This record gives sequence, structure tokens and C-alpha cells, in this order.
Amino acid sequence: MFLMKKTWILVLIILALSILTHFAFFGHPNETVFDEVHFGKFISGYLNHKYFFDIHPPLGKLMISGAAKLSGYKTGFDFKEISEKYPDNSYIWLRLLPVIAGTLLPLVIFFLARELKFSLLASFSAALLIIFENAILGQSLFILLDSTLLLFGFLGLLLYLIARRKKSIPIFVLAAISLALSLSIKWTGLSFLGLVFIMEIIDFIKSVYSSRPPAAASNNNYYIRLIILFFLPIVIYFSVFVLHFAILNKSGEGDAFMSKGFQKTLAGSNYQNDGNVKPANILQKFIELNLEMFRSNGRIKDDHPYASKWFTWPMMAKPIYYWNDDDQTNPAKIYLFGNPIIFWGSFMGLIVLILNSLFFSEMRRRFKTIMFILFGFVINYLPFIFITRPMFLYHYLTALVFAVLALCFVVDLIENQRTKILILVIIIALAISSFFFFSPLTYGFKISPKSFNLRLWTKNWQ
Repeated sequence: MFLMKKTWILVLIILALSILTHFAFFGHPNETVFDEVHFGKFISGYLNHKYFFDIHPPLGKLMISGAAKLSGYKTGFDFKEISEKYPDNSYIWLRLLPVIAGTLLPLVIFFLARELKFSLLASFSAALLIIFENAILGQSLFILLDSTLLLFGFLGLLLYLIARRKKSIPIFVLAAISLALSLSIKWTGLSFLGLVFIMEIIDFIKSVYSSRPPAAASNNNYYIRLIILFFLPIVIYFSVFVLHFAILNKSGEGDAFMSKGFQKTLAGSNYQNDGNVKPANILQKFIELNLEMFRSNGRIKDDHPYASKWFTWPMMAKPIYYWNDDDQTNPAKIYLFGNPIIFWGSFMGLIVLILNSLFFSEMRRRFKTIMFILFGFVINYLPFIFITRPMFLYHYLTALVFAVLALCFVVDLIENQRTKILILVIIIALAISSFFFFSPLTYGFKISPKSFNLRLWTKNWQ
């Protein structure tokens, strides 16, 4: 009872701090920031039913558009360029879902760490590091997709672990739904499903060699889980596109990417009344659009001034310039960059975890937790080696969360309680101090050129 009471006190602290960091300056700046110029146009497309094309699946944009529709948001703003001033306050409804997702993520990480058998202190520390991580925070403050991707992905993993422990098929269904929602926001969400499949494969291999049923299995539950895990995400992913097509039923700027048969299904298109063109059905449209998304991703070859290579992400060699105002004397700027203490410290923690796993046999008693963390990091990081299109620091955020878990797990392994507490307190104190030092460049506060220069650690900021 005492432990449960203590847990919920920590949950309330996590929620309060997360609300504070996410909503204290919510809505600032009242100008377009970075890729809001793209996603804002997509939302207008949904509200006007005009077809557009994007390289990402529709769900994230659909959710934001739904919030905009409920709020009474009126289209008309053109989202033409970065730093363009919004005409009124209605834009905050477009930023609401991303910031709510970012606010809830630390809670999910806390419970995920507990499910991985972290101590209460280490789980609390992991949540705090997510709260005070500048890049994760910054990516959730604007009309962007990554915070919802992270929330659904890690929530799916949490539900999956709970379902395994409780041998609960209904909870496993909820896990599959959440994982499918992550995939339906960005294809990188597939990594969460991949991690679950790896865990299931490990279970199966162990069962073959031990002649025991797979872990968390009861009768045919193991095979039922595999069926759910495979088919339910496919159904949900397809359904999201069905909704996407139903809403975007008019000709728009995205017509040129699609075939004549696809365009014939769009009201007002060049081929709507062409009797020689056969309209595509839903399945054909689904396949065509996904293939075009894949091809268009591959066609992105032009370099970007803030693109970066995968091997530079842990060290944050290339932050992304998101926004600036026009004050030349005392300017305000927003960058997408990480908290150095958390970025660098978590990567060191990951290396220590790998070395310990290789050379210390006692680590085998935490085999499942170690494999979960290491595989989670690897499948969210190493695949970027093979991607040729320009990539950015925000592609590292999912792997970063696993690195944070690695750091807290390594410290949690220390047997001396006083030493463990001291190290975690030092890490948290340094991380919070670093967060406040760099927060002007996350929130977009006015800052003198001298103060700005104090915060630079690489020549690649501009």
C-alpha cells in the first residue's frame, strides 16, 4: 500500500512537471515554425476536402485536422513561409494534440520502466530525463508528428509488456492497436512493431530449446497473439487510408502524383468526366498511394542545410534551425537540439550496458530487459545507415528514449543504494540545469548575441 501511494505521488509530480514544461509558453511564437509550413497546408487540405500528397501515412495529420474541425478552425491562412505571422489565435488548436502527446510521454516511460522492473527511483529518473530533454520537448510544441508517433509507439510497448505479464489477450489487442497507430503516423513507427516481433521470436526460440510453451502463453494464446499482431495493424493501417480517401474527395495540389484512374475519383479533376479512364477502387488507391510514398521518399536527393548523418546524432553535431524573429538587435531563435547532458550521458549509458552485457555473466538474469533496450535502440537507429535521403536530428528521438532507459538501467544495477541515489541525483540535477540554460533556444525567447554564442558547441548551428 505504501509503495502504491508513493508511486502515485511520483506520477503526479511527473504529470505536473510535464504540463509545466509543455504548456508554460504554449502557442509561442505566433508564427509558423519549420515544417508547420507543410503540415498546416495538409490540414487545410483535409478541411477543404482537396487532395494533397505527403510522404507520410495520414493518421497524424488526420488527428490534428480533427481537433481543428472540432475547434471551428477556419482555413485561409496560406502557411507560405517560416516566420509568417498567424492572423489570429486559432493556430493553437493545431498545436494542441502534439503538445498533449508530448506531455503524456514521460508518464508512459515511467510505467514502461516499472514494467521492465526498474526501481521506483530509476523509473522516476527516466521520466524526468524525458521531461527535460530539449529535443523531445521542442518537437512536441508545434504542428509536427513525432510526439504522437512516440506516444503511441511506447504506449504500445507498455501495453504489450503488461499483456505478457497478465497473459491477457484483450490488453494485447490494445497494444496492437497502439502500435498500429504509431505506424499509421510515420513508417518509422514500424520499429515498435518490429521490437515486439523480436520479443515473440525470442520466446519461440527459447521454447523450442527448453521444450516449454513460449513465455506468457497459455494453450493457444501464443499463436492468437501472433495473429493479432500481424493482422490487426494491417486492418487499422488500411482503414486510416480509407478515411483519408473519403475526406480528400476533391481535386487538389496532389493530383499530379497520382494516376489517371486515381484522379478520376476526385471531384473537379481533369479526368473526372473522361469516359476512357476507369476509376481506381479503394484497394488500388491504397496500393498506388503507398507505392508513390515509397518512391517519393527515395527521390528526395537534394541536400538540406540542416540535414545530418546518422552517426552524428548522438553527439548532436547538427542542430536544426526552426525559427527566428526579425529583431536584429535582440533576436529570438528556435533550434531543434537535445539536452547535452541527456544526449551524451544516455549514449554513454548505452555503451556501458553493451560492455557489461558482453563481459559480466550476472547480467544474464536481466536478459529480457537488456535485450528489450538494446534491440529497441538498434532497430530505431542502425536502419538509418541504409537510407540515402536527407535525414535530420529528430530521426534519432525514438532511439534516444531507449538510450535514456539504458542509462537509468545501468545506474539502477549499482548495488550500493547511497551511490545509486547520488549518481541519479547528480544526473538529474545536471540535466535540469542544462535544460534551463538552453531553454531560450527551445522556447524561442529573446536572447542577446553574446548569450547565444555562449550556448554554441558546434559551428553547425547556422
